[in-house]
Amino acid sequence: MNAHPSRPIFVRADWAIIGGSALLISVAAATRFGGTGEVIAFVCSGLAVALLAALVGRSVEQLGDRFGAGATGVLQSALGNLPELFIALFALQAGLVMVVQAALIGSILANLLLVMGLSFTVGGLRHGQQSIDSVRARSTTVLMLLAVAAMVVPSLADYVHTPAAPHEGTMSLVVAVILLALFAVTLPASLKSKPGDKQQAHAPPRWPLWLALVMLAGSALAAAFVSDWFVHALEPAMQTLHISDAFAGLVIVAIAGNAVENVVGIQLAAANRSEYAFSVVINSPLQIALVLAPALVILSRVFGFTPLTLDFPPMLAVAVVIAVLVTAFITFDGESDWQEGTSLIALYAIIATAFWWG
Repeated sequence: MNAHPSRPIFVRADWAIIGGSALLISVAAATRFGGTGEVIAFVCSGLAVALLAALVGRSVEQLGDRFGAGATGVLQSALGNLPELFIALFALQAGLVMVVQAALIGSILANLLLVMGLSFTVGGLRHGQQSIDSVRARSTTVLMLLAVAAMVVPSLADYVHTPAAPHEGTMSLVVAVILLALFAVTLPASLKSKPGDKQQAHAPPRWPLWLALVMLAGSALAAAFVSDWFVHALEPAMQTLHISDAFAGLVIVAIAGNAVENVVGIQLAAANRSEYAFSVVINSPLQIALVLAPALVILSRVFGFTPLTLDFPPMLAVAVVIAVLVTAFITFDGESDWQEGTSLIALYAIIATAFWWG
């Protein structure tokens, strides 16, 4: 499929993301192999990961707009989590299990509280109360509640000292398989679009299909390399800056790996496309719970890395349950405003502060 002849293939924002990604990759490579210090390498590679995540999102946007809001939200969230997958795998290879556990919970918190809060705030201030479709909101939010509940069951078994507690590895594997199966059976429903989605979709894609695929493959491959550099600098940078494993994973890694939802969700809400924004933002934490976390539990054993379990420290488990419950109450009526958005942001800031000391 060719781009529309009257529309430029690349607009200014595209050039900014592509040029910025190329520049930051070069700088990150220089700091990684040039001996400039771990903190500088950490910052440069983290910024490069964030921009590459945005480039992945840009490529998916040009693919996904051909399919409607439901499919685009799933596709954008799935491929937008690629940088986070790479970071988590390299971190497990380095034995940073606490960082990975915190990053998984942090990604859910960042999307449900920070990104959704920013989207509600920006959209509400510009357009007043916005609709996020009560039917879609309810079904997605209920699935999010169920997925997170399943994720924290191994932690609960450990906290109350049940006979299952010594078998956290096996239990995590069983839960991982069940969550992946749940994702498989609910995926067809997530891909369906409402009758009005076609009218709400973006303008025709500017990129030809082949270009969108090439950009997606290239940005995903580059993200894999830069993620390795990011993790290589992560541990010494944490020691130098006196940042705890929990805060590094919960805030820094989570925000760097979720640049796609940070940018896209806010842009869509600002353009008064609140239903599409909600689809993009809510699908990311949903896929982290249903796909990314279970996949990492399995892949950590397949590749012989430090095994990841779903036995989260108590504060992480409590934080994610609070976030999901608050989000459910706010979104269940199918409407959003700036006051709800600022409340979500405030809650995120409070939880992040609680993890500064570990």
